[in-house]
Amino acid sequence: MEKIVKVWFKEGRIYVKTGTGETLSRSLVDFPLLLNATNAERADYRIVHDGEALRWDCIDEDIHVTSFFEPDKCEDNEVAMAFRQFPQLNIKQVAHYIGINYTLLSNYVNGSKKPSAERVARIKQGLHNLGNELLMV
Repeated sequence: MEKIVKVWFKEGRIYVKTGTGETLSRSLVDFPLLLNATNAERADYRIVHDGEALRWDCIDEDIHVTSFFEPDKCEDNEVAMAFRQFPQLNIKQVAHYIGINYTLLSNYVNGSKKPSAERVARIKQGLHNLGNELLMV
């Protein structure tokens, strides 16, 4: 099993260097807690399990070295970017409000599925409607 010896972040990615000298990386989109973390929170990690994993106590995140051998998820989409911009939005409640399946919206938000143009338009319209209702408060 590869061992992690070094960790760094650059241009929206997390990189690790292994004991064999190999450099591996993944998009931070695949790790939303790290994506939304501050630089200080990202720097506050420990290498654990004899070098096989990383642990961030401050954001309650763990990543095993095998995660770096998985492909990146789908590219960013407008839905994922909107929910990253407003992390206070509850995906389950927004899905209910818009009238789409919660799991499907979660997949769009985490990038594991890419929504069609029609679906993006429906979700954006739902978010705009929600915003308009909030303006009336």
